[in-house]
This record gives sequence, C-alpha cells and structure tokens, in this order.
Amino acid sequence: MPYSSKRLLFVVLLSSVLLLSSWGFLVHRTVNQLAIYELPIAMKPFFYNNREYLVYNAPRPDIRRSKDHSEAEKHFINLENFEHNGVHDMPLDWNNAVKKYSKDSLLKNGYVPYYVVFMKGKLTDAFKSQNKDSILFYAADIGHYIADANVPLHATNNYDGQLTNQKGLHSLWESMIPEIEIANYTLYSNHTAKYLSNPEKTIWNAVRSAAALVPEVFATEKRVSVQFSEAQKFRTQIRRGKEYKSYTSEFAKAYSAALKNTINNQLLQSADMIADFYYTAWVDAGKPNLQTLNQAWTSKEKLDLKESQKNYKSNQLIQQKMLLSKIAEVKEEN
Repeated sequence: MPYSSKRLLFVVLLSSVLLLSSWGFLVHRTVNQLAIYELPIAMKPFFYNNREYLVYNAPRPDIRRSKDHSEAEKHFINLENFEHNGVHDMPLDWNNAVKKYSKDSLLKNGYVPYYVVFMKGKLTDAFKSQNKDSILFYAADIGHYIADANVPLHATNNYDGQLTNQKGLHSLWESMIPEIEIANYTLYSNHTAKYLSNPEKTIWNAVRSAAALVPEVFATEKRVSVQFSEAQKFRTQIRRGKEYKSYTSEFAKAYSAALKNTINNQLLQSADMIADFYYTAWVDAGKPNLQTLNQAWTSKEKLDLKESQKNYKSNQLIQQKMLLSKIAEVKEEN
C-alpha cells in the first residue's frame, strides 16, 4: 500500500477511535507521564527512561476497541443496571460479583474496576519476571483503565447524554475541554506514590467519586445551554459524507468555566492513582531492581529527569515543552 494511502487509512481509523474514546488521547498520555514524577527513586529512572513508550501507548486500549469487540466493556460500568444502590452495594472483587450478578451481566454492563485489579495482577507478575517489555505493556494499559474509572460518564448508561437530549457530552467533557484548557490546568500534585493495602477498595472509591459527579455533569450543561442559541452552541461538520453536530469552542469554554476545577481534579486523581498502582504492583513483586533493566540510563538522562521533575513541581511542563502529549506527534504503529 502506498504511504499516502496508508496514512489516510490511519487518519480515518484514528478519527473513528477518537469519536468513541475516553478522556481523549491527550489526557490519557498526560496522566501516564505525570504518574512517573510521583514514583520513588527506585522506580522513577526506569519509568522516566521509558516515558515515550508509556505516553505514546496510553491510548492503545481505545485503539483496540475498533478490532476487539470484547474491549469496550473494560472501560466503563453502567451502575444503574445492577441495583438501586449498586455503586455502594456491589462486591469489590470479581468472583463475588460474578456470584451475585453472573459473568454475562458484568460483561454486558461493563466492569472497569474489576479489570483494573486484574491488570494490576498482570503488572505484578511482569515485575516478578523482570520482563521489561511486559512491565511497560501492562503499565501503559493499566494507566488507561485507571483513568477511565475516574471519568463520570463511564459510570452511567447516559454516557453521551443521549438519554437527556445532550448528545455529544461525552467528547465535550473528556476530550474537547481538556484540549482547549490544558495549558491552564494544574499539572502538578504533591502526592507521592503510596502502597495500596486494598487495591479493590481504592479503584471502587474512584468509581464512586466519579459517579457522584454525574448529576453535575448533566445539570451544568443544561444550565449553561440557556445562555446560548442553537447556532452558538453547536457547529455542523461533514465527515466522510455524513453530517455531524458538535459543541462550539465558545460553549465548551463556558461549560468548562461553570464546572470549575472538576475535570482538572479528575485528571490529577487519575495520575495519583496510576502512580499508586505502579508502586503497589512493584512492592507486591518483591521490589525488583529495575536499574538492571535500564540499560541506557546515562548522566545526561539523570540531568534531564532532574530538570523535568523541577518543571513538573513548578507546573511548567507545557511551557518548557516537556509534556510529551503536547509536543510530540502521534506515532504510527508498524
């Protein structure tokens, strides 16, 4: 296939994935990088030296959704479909959840918190085997699922506002607003990675916190909408011969202002939690020496990490062109 045709195919595929994806590629890549700065010194050089892999591959689970029909359910959980108080009453572990609801029901309605725990086990095993490729593979993927668990629209049937005449809210909240506002976000947390004695409870707390934000996500859109006419609120585009309606930048900015720090806070919580799961998996694996896998760790890279850490702490990663999700082009997979 000629390169131009291959490139076009890639762009079409990427566009299709973006319409279905969570958080958007930008935020998934961002939180995977931010988590690195929160790791202890025994882990940080290895992860920092491999930051490009972790950042570029952060959206990989979303890309898989276009080919793997079993992938989508790993990204969300429709809590309303389980029971009246499902968000609080559902079992924390997979086996008890299967006994209570059946595997088919869980697969149908999503099971992101359970899949995060499953992936944590895979990452732990990878650390134990000291297999560099496996460590990076599972670290990149678990970061994606943890971030998804922190998104309010991944905890409800009304995931795109399609049930309340607010269609398009999914990409507005998770992709469009961060792409517009990220330069104004706080991309620093004073959190340092901590050991999770109960990873199941931690990820479920994230889901519960996200679910608690669902009413605000919808109500705020309704409240801001009264300030805009239909023409001011939406724009129409033609994609591959079909007409699509999406929110305007002006509306996105107004909606973002009304939400205040909600999206930024969920972004930072995602990064904090990713660091915690990385650290917990490493500790549970017996704290293997990652420096033996860090073959290219040079004095120059040590200085680069020091400079990057400094800019992270001063919230200057974007300004100093060190946030990879903002400065690097999407790499095509071979």
